[in-house]
Parts: sequence; structure tokens; C-alpha cells
Amino acid sequence: MARNKKILISEVSKEKINQMAQTHNNQGIIAIVPPFDYCEVEDILLEANTRQEEPFIVILDGIEDPHNLGSIIRTAETAGVHGIIIPKRRAASVNATVNKVSAGAVEHMKIARVNNLVETIKYLKQQGVWICGTDMETKTYYYDQDLKGSLAIVIGSEGFGMSRLVKENCDFLVKIPMKGKITSLNASVSAGIVMYEAMKQRN
Repeated sequence: MARNKKILISEVSKEKINQMAQTHNNQGIIAIVPPFDYCEVEDILLEANTRQEEPFIVILDGIEDPHNLGSIIRTAETAGVHGIIIPKRRAASVNATVNKVSAGAVEHMKIARVNNLVETIKYLKQQGVWICGTDMETKTYYYDQDLKGSLAIVIGSEGFGMSRLVKENCDFLVKIPMKGKITSLNASVSAGIVMYEAMKQRN
């Protein structure tokens, strides 16, 4: 298939593969591809319009672990999210690890990198998008909140949650109930729970 598409193929030693992959779990194949092609926020809104659906967006406020980013992208793609917005600074970007963890979902997901999340949130509000933050200090459980319509879900960083300004610019906040001795969930798990509640309501 690669030859039919005129893709250059080079056979190398197993040692060379392992050196290039920086892992021994590479299945013997490496693809060298251009850097990920990020989109603009407007492209995400256009994607929703093309699908004739209300915008469904995920905003990641400082997710630093590429495994979390990859997992969130994978879940977002299956939940029908139109696009993901990440900051350019102090956050994971799309790399080989993210691609692998996402199981290829990065190829089907629009991802925008922005300089300023707060300004982006204000822009989305102007476009009629409601901003839903996730925060343990609020009183509203995610399943009691109306998540239908134009919506952006904000997921905070692994260690600190949402930044103060991002939190202040959310239209409403939701939390996930906790009954165990551990009082927080992995960021990708939290994102998945709220995304799928929104998908359920939207369906």
C-alpha cells in the first residue's frame, strides 16, 4: 500500500528501529511524518456547522502529560467532539506519544493551539458557546447540569485544576461525585465522564 501511494520505504536493522523509536514496543515499523497540523478555533466552529450540529468543544487548561492528552483526544473523537483547544505554553502538544495513545484519533480531531485561553473563551462566548468548567469546589454534579446546546467543557491541569482566570470566565461549574478516600480522578477519566454525559444529553 505504501509503495502504491509512492511513500518512500527504507528497510533498516532492528537496532536502528529501536534507536529511532526510543522504545522496544514499536512493532518493527516507524513512520516519519510532518509535524501535527493544528487548526484555528474558527475551523472547529466550522466543523460543527458542516455537521449541522451545535458546537461541542473541549478546552484543556494546562494538561502536561502526553498520555492524558492522547487519551482525551481518543475519547473526544468517539464522543463526537468537534475540536479540542490547548494552550501553546505550559501544556503538552501533539507528538508521537500522544498519537500512539490516541490510537490514531489525532488524525480525525481538529486541535487548535492558542496563545490565551481566556481570550479564546471570551470569543467562544461571543459565538454563543456556553463554557462549562470542572471544579471540585462547586455544588452542582455534572449529571444535574444541562449540557445540551453549544458547549465547551474545560478540563483543568493534573495537579492544579483550572487557572483562576479561566475558572472566573466559565458560565457554570460542575463536579464528579467522590465516595472513596482518593479525592481526585485522572484528568482524562474526568474528561471522559463529563464528555459522555454531554453526549448522552445531546442525543
